[in-house]
Amino acid sequence: MKEAHYSRDTALAQLAEFEEAVVATLATHRAHARANIDGLDAATGWAPIGDILRNLDIERWIDEGGMDATAFQAFLAKYLNYSVKFRHPGYIAHQVSVPDYPAALASLINGVTNNPMGIFEMGSAAATLEFSVINWMLRKVGWPPQVLDAAPGAPPTAGGVMTHGGSLANLTALLAARARVAPDAWEQGVPHDLAVLVPASSHYSNARAVSILGLGRQAVYELEVDAFGVVRVDRLEQALATIKSDNRRCMALIANACSTATGLHDPLRPIGEFCRTHNIWFHADACHGASALMSPAVRHHLDGIELADSIVWDTHKMMQVPVLSAAVLLRDVSDFDRAFHQEASYLAYGQSLDNYDTITRTVECTRSAMGFKVFLNLAWRGEAALGDYVRERYEAAQRFYALISARPGFSCPYRPETNILCFRYGEDDAEQEAVREHLMRTGQFHITSTLLNGRRYLRLTVMNRLTNEATIERLLDAIEQTAQERRNP
Repeated sequence: MKEAHYSRDTALAQLAEFEEAVVATLATHRAHARANIDGLDAATGWAPIGDILRNLDIERWIDEGGMDATAFQAFLAKYLNYSVKFRHPGYIAHQVSVPDYPAALASLINGVTNNPMGIFEMGSAAATLEFSVINWMLRKVGWPPQVLDAAPGAPPTAGGVMTHGGSLANLTALLAARARVAPDAWEQGVPHDLAVLVPASSHYSNARAVSILGLGRQAVYELEVDAFGVVRVDRLEQALATIKSDNRRCMALIANACSTATGLHDPLRPIGEFCRTHNIWFHADACHGASALMSPAVRHHLDGIELADSIVWDTHKMMQVPVLSAAVLLRDVSDFDRAFHQEASYLAYGQSLDNYDTITRTVECTRSAMGFKVFLNLAWRGEAALGDYVRERYEAAQRFYALISARPGFSCPYRPETNILCFRYGEDDAEQEAVREHLMRTGQFHITSTLLNGRRYLRLTVMNRLTNEATIERLLDAIEQTAQERRNP
């Protein structure tokens, strides 16, 4: 078959078509975003998958192709109707940012430049931005930033790398922890006597990482927690004694900063001191909470985080960055070298070039320019403004806590520390989930639920600045009405 002719004129024509599509995208987004900002649309576009397949005509487009800018605009309008409306005041569900537009510009630029910057020569500008963003993060933690040309014998610095999401970041950190306690595991396999201390309230990706690393689910020893899922420091010695009595070695201890379900923080400083005393790798899962380091008013929740050996920080949560963009930070940058040993001659060219290769720090080979998104939000809005955003969301949750607690029939199990708030209406566990599902199916509000101390609670994550007291009053009204209709059909 003869190859289709592709010329400079074809390339330029495709560029013009792309420009037309970008203009159409912005126009469609403008109408969509304004409707969401004004609360005129539903908070979520949830629908059965079969309806979406039919109404978007997805299979025909895949089979036949032929979309142009005009058809794309019509398709996009339907697509956005089925999307989650993060800019809608009634979206109060998951820990996903309302993405700010500077970082969204980076996503567009990343899409058209397509520089996979794990190898410096494949994306030198993007790699340089990541280097600087990681160093900014290290300084916020209180660790010495990485240097390009360390003098022989210089004290070790901290280091980091960006990954596509917190789950992969947690896995990467625990790889480094495994290399510390079992340096031969990469070549000889995983010893069968390793164990990890993990609170039951920890994100599921941590226990999953333990199994992926080859330790097995039985290597997870649950730390004792209080009624709200916060680690009990007074029970740490007993937890370690249990591991030793089973003839195992503690590879790492994981703490929440903060818990995904509740937004509550484990006491990092006493946990860190315990780990230092017993020479245990201390991993702080700060995917959600690390952004509080930008705000002097709320960073006290992270007191002691500098004692950790590894920290993960999702910028696509509280830094208003589009998904996915997470950082793995290690107190000793050389732990990356111990975690990953493989070499690839077609990728690594020694040190002959003045470069900053990060491929030896990650599970991934190809990575997008995630640091660009973080950089543009910092450069455009400023660290102080981003810190104010975190503080304001935390303070909003406190106000909503007071409002909900004062409403007859509603209760909150604890005072929130972050922008995550749990509450319930009445005492029927099944009713909580039924109410949530009804609100979501009707599109009135998008909220989540969680189990806490064996009971089902509704759960809010206050990400949107437009979510205010009036929004919460309408939510409580809707919950009451839904529950009453369910009780009296």
